[in-house]
Amino acid sequence: MASPSTGRTAALSLQLSRAHQDLRRRLADLRANLGRPRRPGGDEALLTHCLAFCTALTNHHQGEDGGLFAQLLRERPDLAPTIGKLVEDHGFIAHILTRVRHLADQAANAAPGADPEAIGRELDGLAAIMDSHFAYEERAIGAALDAGVADDGWSEPVLRFGAPRSPAP
Repeated sequence: MASPSTGRTAALSLQLSRAHQDLRRRLADLRANLGRPRRPGGDEALLTHCLAFCTALTNHHQGEDGGLFAQLLRERPDLAPTIGKLVEDHGFIAHILTRVRHLADQAANAAPGADPEAIGRELDGLAAIMDSHFAYEERAIGAALDAGVADDGWSEPVLRFGAPRSPAP
């Protein structure tokens, strides 16, 4: 179990909430940039921005599944049903991210049938699912986090992300 003397243990639920806020902000930025007029290289920049967001969210969820949730299950087996639901949500979200990546790639390569507006629809659905998922996760495991969870390296991909890449000008 993490040592309360580090001052870090009691803040884990807050750190998770902040990580979720960062992901929400990144998604909002991505959605806002979809409506901007196209310019040379605009679709490639959109693809880069989409991929950066998708990668950050995927890494966060993989870090939870393979690190944080695995650790919680070892320390709090009573949370198995909750963690099972969260992992299931991650699968749904991963499916949407796969569609977003595919649509962004089509738009960037001007593929026949490319529909940039479809990206916006997928991102709108993703935003709704993320909000619900993040709120549930924070309520369901926040107390367990604040009670202390040993950190065997899971915190880095779950709580911290590299600086988002800005779309090319």
